[in-house]
Amino acid sequence: MADEPKEPKPPQVPTGEKPASSTPAVSTPPAKPADASASAAPPKPAAPVPPKPPVVLQTPLDNELVKRFRATLGAALFEAIEDRKQAILTVERARLVEIARYLRDEEKFDMLSDLTAVDWPKREKRFDVVLDLYSFAKNERLRLKVHAADAEEVPSVVSVWPAANWQEREVFDMFGIVFFGHPELKRILLPDEWQGYPLRKDYDILQQDTAWVRENLGIESGQ
Repeated sequence: MADEPKEPKPPQVPTGEKPASSTPAVSTPPAKPADASASAAPPKPAAPVPPKPPVVLQTPLDNELVKRFRATLGAALFEAIEDRKQAILTVERARLVEIARYLRDEEKFDMLSDLTAVDWPKREKRFDVVLDLYSFAKNERLRLKVHAADAEEVPSVVSVWPAANWQEREVFDMFGIVFFGHPELKRILLPDEWQGYPLRKDYDILQQDTAWVRENLGIESGQ
């Protein structure tokens, strides 16, 4: 009698192991830690930033130049300051020529690089006449100032620095400041017949000498 076919036996599973399942295992996510921010105190507001100290532009000046100046000319020096590394001396108007010669001959400020004016109409002495000096020998700059009221004349420094000639004429032309001792003080930019001084603060920006414009240009002022 022929042998009957034997059924295949299932594979043996090692002891302690489970057969692999065809269904993938579902992993459980770990529990989230408690939100610490929910229970923490709110952050403190930032401390206010203190305001910056004001910038000091002008400081008193008492360097060797100032000491020599005081020793030589005494009360002729009204004020000595430094403004953004610029030495500025305010001096007596009546002694300007004497001071200019001292600065040229003794302190070697041999060049007048600029001469101009500033109008402060609310001040009793409304004008500052400003001289910018330069020393080639010392490579140094110095600013000189004098105060003048509306009707006060300022000594001319043409005899000390000839370059002041046209610069004083321009200040006269624009501000009406008279420099006594000037060799030929007259207008340099505007016609001689022009009325008024355009760089004074009380001279309106639209103002013109209407009579001169009408006579010389044949038009009405402002056209």
